[in-house]
Amino acid sequence: RALLELKEQQLRDPDRDALARYAEANRKLPPPEAGAPRVVFLGDSITDLWPLKEYFPPERDFVNRGISGQITGQMLGRMLADVIRLKPAAVVVLGGTNDIARGVEVETIKDNLTMIAQLAEANKIVPLFASLLPVSDYHKDKDPSYERTPARPPEVIRAINQWLQNFCREHNYVYVDYYSALADAGGMLGADLSDDGLHPNSKGYRLMAPVVQAAIDKVVRPPAPQRKRNPIWRMFGGDSSQQN
Repeated sequence: RALLELKEQQLRDPDRDALARYAEANRKLPPPEAGAPRVVFLGDSITDLWPLKEYFPPERDFVNRGISGQITGQMLGRMLADVIRLKPAAVVVLGGTNDIARGVEVETIKDNLTMIAQLAEANKIVPLFASLLPVSDYHKDKDPSYERTPARPPEVIRAINQWLQNFCREHNYVYVDYYSALADAGGMLGADLSDDGLHPNSKGYRLMAPVVQAAIDKVVRPPAPQRKRNPIWRMFGGDSSQQN
């Protein structure tokens, strides 16, 4: 009954894809600066809960456009407003775990991610696709809802990640392998990397950050480091821009 009520509410919702969430932020966001390529992170709660500025250099123009609870079809619906109009050089896409939990067909997930890639390329935006994260049941004693594997079977996660790897290889996209960084020996999300078996904690995000930054740097040139001015050099009339 609760599920039926939720689905009826979603059908009546005039903003199914939650476009209002970032509408004001998008209006206020200035255009990308020359020499500092913008990268949008498009995703669900795993992206939404990630304070990017705390994990990446301040000069990087990384824009978070994650929305908790979203499925890939909703991310596809946000491509124009939350990605294309922001004029990024690249977009990092992380989605699919909520689709699995809601029973969305795997082929539909693949179709949605494929269309996201096509929209990005059509607008000269480089798409990067992140693996689905592993899940675990290590914290279910703290809360029964933290038993994650029944709704998100590990074999389905691995199958989608295998498809993503092949998809990226075939189309020359960069595959962002969070899974390998976070999975323990049993293929589960490390007990110390999450507090609920689904979302990374700060330690988990610290492992993810260098993985995605290295992937981004393969396709987007990072901003040149600013040179420090030498006050003694300027005192004698020198041009600080000529320093080594």
